[in-house]
Amino acid sequence: MADLPSHLSPRASTTHVVLIPSYNPGRKVLDTVSAARAQWTPVWVVVDGSTDGSTDWLREMAASDPGLRVIVQTQNQGKGAAVLAGIEQAAREGFTHALTMDSDGQHPAELIPDFMRASQAVPEGMVLGVPVFGAEAPRLRVWGRKISNGWANLETLGMGVGDSLYGFRVYPITPLAQVMRNQRFMRRFDFDPEAAVRLCWAGVRPVNLPAPVRYFTPEEGGVSHFKYLRDNTLLTWMHTRLFLGFLWRLPWLVFKRLS
Repeated sequence: MADLPSHLSPRASTTHVVLIPSYNPGRKVLDTVSAARAQWTPVWVVVDGSTDGSTDWLREMAASDPGLRVIVQTQNQGKGAAVLAGIEQAAREGFTHALTMDSDGQHPAELIPDFMRASQAVPEGMVLGVPVFGAEAPRLRVWGRKISNGWANLETLGMGVGDSLYGFRVYPITPLAQVMRNQRFMRRFDFDPEAAVRLCWAGVRPVNLPAPVRYFTPEEGGVSHFKYLRDNTLLTWMHTRLFLGFLWRLPWLVFKRLS
């Protein structure tokens, strides 16, 4: 690691990788990646068909940093598809866990070591970030996620999903990849809540840790691809599917909860 920039002092791991799916994040992605690299090695960015020039910026950054890898998908396929591409490559290289975080700077890179330690202590579980909102957080987004959280805890019989939508998490790679390969959903904005529910169904216990979330204004370089009508429709359809799946799993879930 002698050829890393002098301001970086990341922690090396052969089991846990930081995975950053990225779609048109603007230059904020450079701050995000730098902050992640200051905390962890390795960091992988999966570029999901970006057209804003960030692919070239990231490749230039990776050229002088052996702890950073850029994986490029030429067409935009969605956050879940980007995560799946990343974890499949990570599994081929022997990694067992992946911490996912957004590329837009909303997630706290300084907490990466804490989340990784929690995962290493409970490797069979998933470590879920529970957002601590600042005053700038949109009220509609805050209330909307409470609805999604209620559905997720119903669909898992209260297994303890602290937050269904916050993407700052550590996943065990093998069960997540298996869940995703077994069905064609979880490829776009529906990835985070569906991953939490389906992993609970698969017996992966959630471990919840608080983590601040920051919403940047456009003047601060903030970029949002969330569309209220499109993405809330997607979430409604997702929870409809999950609730139907919950109903036929109900006897087994009750048995597991009682035992």
